[in-house]
Amino acid sequence: QPAIADVTYIKGQVRLPETADEIRAMAKIMRSGDDSIWLQGKATESNVKRLDLSGYRILAFATHGVMAGELSAGMEPGLLLTPPAQGSTQDDGYLSAGEIAQLKLNADLVLLSACNTAAPDGQPGAEGLSGLAKAFFHAGSRSLLVSHWPVASEATVPLTTTMLKEYEATPKAGKAQAHRKAMLALMNTPGHPEYAHPLFWAPFVVVGEGGAAAPF
Repeated sequence: QPAIADVTYIKGQVRLPETADEIRAMAKIMRSGDDSIWLQGKATESNVKRLDLSGYRILAFATHGVMAGELSAGMEPGLLLTPPAQGSTQDDGYLSAGEIAQLKLNADLVLLSACNTAAPDGQPGAEGLSGLAKAFFHAGSRSLLVSHWPVASEATVPLTTTMLKEYEATPKAGKAQAHRKAMLALMNTPGHPEYAHPLFWAPFVVVGEGGAAAPF
């Protein structure tokens, strides 16, 4: 039986209000309706598990990413979601790598707008991308946007939304090229010279099928 996460600890984590704007902006780019946006009380582990996600081409999770053992000793890496009043194996507000691997996806791209989502699974000698990234690939994602270290949430919003906008505009150029354009745009953000520092644009990488379409 999987360990149940500490709901009180999850409730005490810093809120990320800018992520709501991020998700709404992505939905607008994708011309998706409000029924595709799951925020706050709707952004629960039980909802993720019950939804049929196989019909979504692009998925985005904008939340806190947790490395293996960070929540408690021996726990898998995962994503924090809105927790219930009392945790259970079905919903404790912590979508672990093992639970992610059991999802049924058919996604062209999953954007993990969180810290350390490229981290290993916590096993001795484990390689990077063996945690959340491996779980999402196992679930059926063909490519991911993941981060190698803690990210600055406010700077992440324009980075991920610009990447998605670029990819939707020219999908044949590939996700990696869209990500490159988004990084360059972030470096040159008017009024934010600090965004030129790698701290803000370098954490994220595209893994999986991120290249340009092969010429015919």
